[in-house]
Amino acid sequence: MRAVLALLLAAPFTAHAQNKAVDFNPKMPFSDGFIAGNTLYVAGQQGPDDHGKVTGTTIEFQTERTIAAIQRVVEKAGFKMTDLVSVTVYVTDLNDVPKMNEVYKRLMPNPKPARATVKVAGLIGDAKIEISAIAVKQ
Repeated sequence: MRAVLALLLAAPFTAHAQNKAVDFNPKMPFSDGFIAGNTLYVAGQQGPDDHGKVTGTTIEFQTERTIAAIQRVVEKAGFKMTDLVSVTVYVTDLNDVPKMNEVYKRLMPNPKPARATVKVAGLIGDAKIEISAIAVKQ
């Protein structure tokens, strides 16, 4: 009986989830994603062209590529795009929001996650858009 009680008391301490980085590059000061329990935090992603540049590309192109980057991190972490619960979109020009929304509505799964859209003074690499996200495994 004491052995069973000891096992039951120890179970909560051995059944915890491991936290882990997703796509960590030691040359960078952050991970593209981080799993804590059943939650995935996706760092801000941008949508560069095949040469790593965003300058001169349209908001539609950058939005498509940015959502593809989010999807890559989400799936690499073992989550699905339908697990997204919250998204923050950073844009440098509020006039780009209607065109960004067209692409966003087409590519993001239903039901759409909660979202905030924030205008910022600038983004690294002169990007027009950056998106960060939170996903919870269902």
